[in-house]
Amino acid sequence: MANLIEEAKLSIDGLLEKAYEKAVSNETLPQGGFPQGKVEIPKDTTNGDYAANHAMAGAKSLKLPPRTLAEIFVSEIDLSDSYFESVEIAGPGFLNFRLSDNWYGKVLETILREDEAYGCSDEGHGEKVMIEFVSANPTGPMTIGNARGGVLGDALASVMQRAGYNVSREFYVNDAGNQVDLFGKSIEARYLQLIKGEEAVDFPENGYHGEDIKNLAKAIYERDGEKYLDMDSDERCRSFVEFGLPYNIALMKQHLERYRIHFDNWFLESALHNSGYVEETVKLLEDAGCTYEKEDALWLRNTDFGADKDEVLRRSNGFYTYYAVDIAYHRNKFIERGFDRVIDVWGADHHGHAIRFAASMTAPVLGLQNKKLDFLIMQMVRLVRGSEVVKVSKRTGKALTLNDLLDEIGVDACRFFFNAKPDTHLEFDLDLAIRQDSENPVYYVQYAHARICSLIAAMAEEGHAVPTSGGVDASLLNTEQERELIKQLAMLTEEIRLAARDYDPSRINRYVTELAARFHRFYNNCRIKDAEPKLRDARLILCECTEKVIAIALEIVGVTAPEKM
Repeated sequence: MANLIEEAKLSIDGLLEKAYEKAVSNETLPQGGFPQGKVEIPKDTTNGDYAANHAMAGAKSLKLPPRTLAEIFVSEIDLSDSYFESVEIAGPGFLNFRLSDNWYGKVLETILREDEAYGCSDEGHGEKVMIEFVSANPTGPMTIGNARGGVLGDALASVMQRAGYNVSREFYVNDAGNQVDLFGKSIEARYLQLIKGEEAVDFPENGYHGEDIKNLAKAIYERDGEKYLDMDSDERCRSFVEFGLPYNIALMKQHLERYRIHFDNWFLESALHNSGYVEETVKLLEDAGCTYEKEDALWLRNTDFGADKDEVLRRSNGFYTYYAVDIAYHRNKFIERGFDRVIDVWGADHHGHAIRFAASMTAPVLGLQNKKLDFLIMQMVRLVRGSEVVKVSKRTGKALTLNDLLDEIGVDACRFFFNAKPDTHLEFDLDLAIRQDSENPVYYVQYAHARICSLIAAMAEEGHAVPTSGGVDASLLNTEQERELIKQLAMLTEEIRLAARDYDPSRINRYVTELAARFHRFYNNCRIKDAEPKLRDARLILCECTEKVIAIALEIVGVTAPEKM
């Protein structure tokens, strides 16, 4: 698949190398000294679309002033049949290249040819990658933090798939441990309160206070009545957990599917315990001398691997810690399931844990030397409505859940707004998210797509459908607005590559918002309906290419591309 931004950069290297070889043959320059310069897109493209510093990079080795060397390159360069129409010298010796009709035409032809596959590349070479995200405790409804992590993980998976990685999405279900015990005790208390009255039964300290717990207790009571009243508390709690966890997990799946997130695998923590994999992993560390005992607990010598402190693997009561389970889980990802790279999407409160855990995974006995573990750490979300902050708290039960949010503002706005730059705090304006004007970024982008679809449909009704045969005469698309729009269209593949490289899918939000802005400027400045036939057809092709690219970008983020608004 084509990356015409990168192709243009590489072609400049090739053009300059040929110019250098020609200068060598003319004995203007010495042999064996072609400079390895850089080619960049300048922020201000007034004087050129690409800038190369080869003349400055080679000045010392070729023993010539940079500007003199630049003049030699310009005198020998051959731009015929290239992506460039001109090259000029600027400042101390920069070489400024201006793109030709050939390049602009190839951008549009590539979009039309590749269609829905446009923007894809083989950057990842099929590397097997797992992205684990959301992974909420199944003790209550999906929260706002889950909502942000869900979009970032899902959009990251999409950009990495388009960049040529073999990606699997995974949800890790914490169906074991203290939080599950507390979940059972919370349901038990609500169940007993239904029978004996709220004043007669104490609610557990740090229990889950949400309405969902009351609903689970009510469902159990309506199904089984007082069947569990005289049962031993531990047995009763186990029964309630056996009912409540599958119920909540099914609800999570339902809400996530509504959120347009589909996981390839739901991995149960209990499977690690039941299979003995946690015990086996800890024994590996013990046998390798990576642990020690202190106060009847088993500790990992994590400082040996560069961490700032050691970690408990097994408590004095014989139970394995979440840290030991995490090591076993990640070993399972790499060793048993053969992933080359694992990316965990975690909240900001896990930052210190991520650093220590990454150190643990370098223990040689785990056999992960050729594997890559990375973390996408996302900052917190603050919801605002008007001038008020919306309070969210899962444990107290006063949370605005993911499902509530989808009811209020819809999936498209949720996904677009939450796909903000991961390493920055997000202030989510609920009022802005439902506005239908250009201030709302998702509406602004979707309106651009709908505007193009309506335009193309109206022109077709008048007998001027988008041409389906013949080449694109890009020389006709020569206004500033047309050229800037085509350059933005060409950036998609590069933006996807960079988003995958940097684990920053929010680049696609920024990209498509700028694309919509450039389309609106083009539409407001360049007549289509009244243009002469060849120009009209060229502009219709440009519109169709823009529609396709907006739709691809929105699909990556998980947002719909409406044809009417």
